[in-house]
Amino acid sequence: MAIIHLHNKAFEPYLSENQIQEKVKDLAAQLDVDYAGKKPLFIAILNGSFMFAADLFKYLTIEAEICFIKLASYKGTKSTGQVITAIGLDTDIHHRHVVILEDIIDTGKTMNEFLPQLLNQQPASLKVAILLHKPEATQYKVNIDYCCFSIPNKFVLGYGLDYDGYGRNIKEIYQLIEEA
Repeated sequence: MAIIHLHNKAFEPYLSENQIQEKVKDLAAQLDVDYAGKKPLFIAILNGSFMFAADLFKYLTIEAEICFIKLASYKGTKSTGQVITAIGLDTDIHHRHVVILEDIIDTGKTMNEFLPQLLNQQPASLKVAILLHKPEATQYKVNIDYCCFSIPNKFVLGYGLDYDGYGRNIKEIYQLIEEA
């Protein structure tokens, strides 16, 4: 893995494809145990979680459904502070066991605004599974039930995460090289 350049920024390797896949497999094994016989509904948050959700679903052995919604709060490398719902949830979650799949939680604002909307629909249970968490950046309380990696408060891309639309197709995760 070498340094890559997107737009006007340089990024260095952070998490390898192997490291990511091992954590995703471990998460799938835990979800298989926790949701055995419950037929959960996974709600993947687009765009960032599409690779995480696809890989996780390949490793699950339980009966489960998946749907996708689109929420956004980023422009460039910074959060805009506003959560936009671009594509809404069209599946009934009343009395369903629901697991949210999210690529990253940094400030927590997106989940802080979205979870109460889901709880109003009275699911049987509601859990959050994320690939990455930035504890240093978290400003809103969000219960994270499953987390693959806790990372420093640096901008990352790859494995579904982007920088202004680019980099999602990279199999590894890279972090921004801070300019001196």
